[in-house]
Amino acid sequence: MPAVDKLLLEEALQDSPQTRSLLSVFEEDAGTLTEYTNQLLQAMQRVYGAQLNILHTELAKQLADTMVLPIIQFREKDLTEVSTLKDLFGLASNEHDVSMAKYSRLPKRKENEKIKAEVAKEVANARRKQHLSSLQYYCALNALQYRKRIAMVEPMLGYTQGQINFFKKGAEMFSKRMDSFLSSVSNMVQSIQRDLDAEAEAMRVSQQDLLSVSESVYTPDSDVTSPAINRNLIQKAGYLNLRNKTGLVTTTWDRLYFFTQGGNLMCQPRGAVAGGLIQDLDNCSVMAVDCEDRRYCFQITTPTGKSGITLQAESKKEYEEWISAINNISRQIYLSDNPEAVAIKLNQTALQAVTPITSFGKKQEMRCSRQNVKNIENDKIISNEPSNMQDCTQLIAPGTPIQFDIVLPATEFLDQNRGGKRTNPFGESEDGKKDEEEDSLLKQMFVVRFLGSMAVKSDSTNEVIYEAMRQVLAARAIHNIFRTTESHLMVTSKNLRLIDPQTQVTRTSFELASVTQFAAHQENKRLIGFVVRIAEALGEESMSAYIFESNTEGEKICYAISLGKEIIEAQKDPEALAQLMRSMPLTNDGKFMLLNDQAEEDGTVCEERGEESEA
Repeated sequence: MPAVDKLLLEEALQDSPQTRSLLSVFEEDAGTLTEYTNQLLQAMQRVYGAQLNILHTELAKQLADTMVLPIIQFREKDLTEVSTLKDLFGLASNEHDVSMAKYSRLPKRKENEKIKAEVAKEVANARRKQHLSSLQYYCALNALQYRKRIAMVEPMLGYTQGQINFFKKGAEMFSKRMDSFLSSVSNMVQSIQRDLDAEAEAMRVSQQDLLSVSESVYTPDSDVTSPAINRNLIQKAGYLNLRNKTGLVTTTWDRLYFFTQGGNLMCQPRGAVAGGLIQDLDNCSVMAVDCEDRRYCFQITTPTGKSGITLQAESKKEYEEWISAINNISRQIYLSDNPEAVAIKLNQTALQAVTPITSFGKKQEMRCSRQNVKNIENDKIISNEPSNMQDCTQLIAPGTPIQFDIVLPATEFLDQNRGGKRTNPFGESEDGKKDEEEDSLLKQMFVVRFLGSMAVKSDSTNEVIYEAMRQVLAARAIHNIFRTTESHLMVTSKNLRLIDPQTQVTRTSFELASVTQFAAHQENKRLIGFVVRIAEALGEESMSAYIFESNTEGEKICYAISLGKEIIEAQKDPEALAQLMRSMPLTNDGKFMLLNDQAEEDGTVCEERGEESEA
């Protein structure tokens, strides 16, 4: 016997658009069956009414019991029950939506715990009521799939058997094949009835198990203090509130169903057959934001720095899992052969970075050990001289604080309102003239995101940058810090400037001569860091490491910084400067073009030297 399609009771609580779409198929089937049953009943009643004379009294009685009664019972019991449960399900669903809207509007500031508890209890009651009504409705629709297979057969079988019993004299007209057919149909009806009884009992047990869950399943944000968060997700689905701007200052929030598919974020409204693309997540960034007076909001930003959509999660657990999943997808982990393992490895690497490393010599010993093994396999054993091992405590003092933002919002606000100078990325002043102080042989812009900075004790090796990267990434993973500040990094032959991409205000500037070390991460090519040495009072100097994530490879930024330093040295000797300029590539119109490939990949405009070539 072929299997009967069923609604999954386990998906009743989630109430996703996919479940609603499948539910509409069952509802349409129930509606069609109701219409057909009414027409069939009218036909059967006409057949019954035609048996008027005394000779047909016995036949009429048999037809009433075996033909009319089953179809009436099916309509009054099964179809009416489905219709009633549908109305109850609709009322419970609407009540849940209203309570969730009320809960989403709870203020984050000046939060009243009593009101929050009352609204949360109201949401829990509405969600429990919806869950119970949906389970009953699903069970009734599933049972209808069995009943409809025999509801149409029983009247026909009763009519046939009544006619056979009535026309005894014509019994010889029915062959043994007909008897076998009727017996087979009767056995099938009994088999379906047994399957229905077994399925009804299984659904009843399943319904009791699903309803015996704890109160926390229905209460939103019940585990806000210590939620169990999975940071290795490469796909995610669930309801979120989407912010829509309806005017210059007014916004609305729509509760929609979101899910990830590959590198895309999809959105499916309730009642829609399929979802649509709403955001490409490749190379995007996601961070927590403060939206009006709502909690658990985060924003997705495109690789070009353009602000994307703003979403609100239901709970802290959903909020952090969505941010982690989008971060994992933006790294294009889903394109690997085993994306789950890659996601777990990356997150474990970040957590393991917290484990103290006594010395970088251990790393060197491990590298040397691997090199020796490789040499032995090639029958060429090369002895590795022990390198200078430097303790990590000699690079960065234990307990050094980490700054996760390049400038505090309040400070940035005051700087801009004090008339902070807007920086033109092409080196032009506001009056359109060339700013002599900013005139530089090199101008190259990169899109970067600031990850953190911290004081260091040495700038004699690149290992200090790698250790700073390790500690910054580890601290972000431990403290669940996802916010990043995006800037335009302008590399010139004089300084490094971090420019606000929207206001063009220079956030901070570093003299290129004070940058003593710079390096890109050996594995994650998009990580870049540099050490700045700053003179302080009393002749002392301080050193700080700044860590960034770039949209392009960090080696390209290192190359630009290295070229800037070469220009500084070459400017001391006119002949060396001329030699360096002659080595620069030229455009078709004879102008100097510096780092044109990097600029095109970053989506920025490459600055050309305005002087004509002498070559």
